[in-house]
Amino acid sequence: MIGETVKKYSNELYALFSLLVGFMFFQHGTGKLFGWFGGSAFEFASLMGVAGIVEVVVGLALFLGLFSRLAALLGAVQMLVAYVKAHLLIGGFNPLTNGGELALLFFAAFLIVLIHGNHNWSLEKKLVGKEQF
Repeated sequence: MIGETVKKYSNELYALFSLLVGFMFFQHGTGKLFGWFGGSAFEFASLMGVAGIVEVVVGLALFLGLFSRLAALLGAVQMLVAYVKAHLLIGGFNPLTNGGELALLFFAAFLIVLIHGNHNWSLEKKLVGKEQF
């Protein structure tokens, strides 16, 4: 019964997933750049500032459904680098003790978007009629 319902609404659930992942990543970026949503603003030219710029661009792209696979690839690479550089090398392998669980969850989410691409209500499909990348 659950499987049938999930299958019936799989497009809507995936769109919701993409919208949430995009919005959350956007929030992380704007927090790093402008201090929004309880974040701490960093210099744009710093490593954290560049990470914030990438997060804003990737988050907006996923939320709007523009070049989602390309954005997901960029986000996945960023999260892998963040996990290694900021968590693994400093706090050890365990993501629960090194604070890297969010980086790994975003990495996994980006892999899903990389596989499935844009959601049904994507701006790219509305403007161009198909997914470009």
